[in-house]
Amino acid sequence: METLNKVLGNIDDFVWGVPLIVAILAVGLLLTIRTKGLQFSKLGLGFKYAFSRDKAHQKEGDLSPFQALCTALSATIGTGNIVGVATAIAAGGPGALFWMWMAALVGTATKFSECMLAVKYRTKAEDGHIVGGPFYYIEKGMGPKWKWLAKLFAFFGLLVGLWGIGTFSQINGITSAVKNFFDPNTAHVAFHAFDMDYSWSTVITGLLLTLAVGLVIIGGVKRISAVAEKIVPFMAVLYIVISLIVLFTHITSIPAALSVIIRAAFNPKAVTGGAVGSIVVAMQKGIARGIFSNEAGIGSAPIAAAAARTEEPVHQGLISMLGTFIDTIIICTMTGVTIVIMQLSNASAFDGLEGVQITTKAFQLGLPIPEQWSAFILMICLVFFAFTTILGWNYYSERCLDYLSHNNVKAIKIFRFLYILCVFIGPYMTVSAVWTIADIVNGLMAIPNLIALVALNGVVVAEVNAYFKKLNTTPSIESPSIVESIDE
Repeated sequence: METLNKVLGNIDDFVWGVPLIVAILAVGLLLTIRTKGLQFSKLGLGFKYAFSRDKAHQKEGDLSPFQALCTALSATIGTGNIVGVATAIAAGGPGALFWMWMAALVGTATKFSECMLAVKYRTKAEDGHIVGGPFYYIEKGMGPKWKWLAKLFAFFGLLVGLWGIGTFSQINGITSAVKNFFDPNTAHVAFHAFDMDYSWSTVITGLLLTLAVGLVIIGGVKRISAVAEKIVPFMAVLYIVISLIVLFTHITSIPAALSVIIRAAFNPKAVTGGAVGSIVVAMQKGIARGIFSNEAGIGSAPIAAAAARTEEPVHQGLISMLGTFIDTIIICTMTGVTIVIMQLSNASAFDGLEGVQITTKAFQLGLPIPEQWSAFILMICLVFFAFTTILGWNYYSERCLDYLSHNNVKAIKIFRFLYILCVFIGPYMTVSAVWTIADIVNGLMAIPNLIALVALNGVVVAEVNAYFKKLNTTPSIESPSIVESIDE
């Protein structure tokens, strides 16, 4: 297992090297400049559209715009918000959180652009359902000669669903959290394998989650979106509330924590005493975990956005970009600042901890309730977060297979059972291997999408200019005639 971890680590370092980090930030910065900082100036409009009951834009599609956002959030708000932030800080120091912010600020423009393009270039399958995503805006936007790039994206997307964000890391995060709560010392061993003892809590939780996932995903996208629409708002609000309790009860410590985060981003050794290496390490871990969490530039969210009942690409792009803001700027920040505050006041309490254990300890120290209750609440949040991510990524990876197999129904049914199988074996993967595999396939998936976003940035600008020109010259921005005139 040690040899495997070393090999995976070398591959991860190569994929997530300086070139890809620079590429992700550069594409986000390019789109920020080209759209004139739309993610800042139009953020309020995006929230207005997301919660509007207006039907003007809700026409052809499988999901409402809000359902499309919730489906995307179900995939993005997951273990990355709880475990991924802790892992980034542990490996890259507090400064990793700063680089997560930077990636998210420019990544919001990336998320807007890719989701807008997904609606513009989407198509209708033979059975009538709407399909879209990077594979279609690569093929239709860049031209048929780039279809190989579209297939490459779809192939990597399939791997991300099966081996990365969708299965291993999520179920592993859930079972680890449940075990840490019910059997932290592994007193009740079910079996021994891979030089490790596996608790009955891990086995039982894995079986129950596998069953629950199977019951939902076999029902297809509409059942997934229906579950996401109910669970996502609840789980996000619950986690935000408990995080705010910690932050408000330690409000005087927030300035010091923010100072440490910013200083560590540019001089890690000065803050960590040499425990963490260079700025590049902080950037690598922060950006990699940030992308894992909010998926801006990965090309996943556009697959859900394409299914929205709307005829206006920019309208859905404004709604979809909220996913990055909610995921990283709000939820990941709360997690990260909480961890840093608690580490500053009691660093020794975190010695030897990894993954979800770090976040759990931070909330146990920070919440004004018994530690056992704090651990239980965080465990519930993690279970909801990871469960919905498993569902969301099943939808994404199915759409990738849909593209590769030309809507082969038999292939998709077989894939669903393979996906359930990966959920079943996920609890028995090591923490290190799980996150490394997720990083590798994430990076590979991002490359074709980034190429497409650069190639089609002119289309993004043209759509944005046309849309807001119409809004500025029409009395009612919600009038159906506007959508029709833009579409024409």
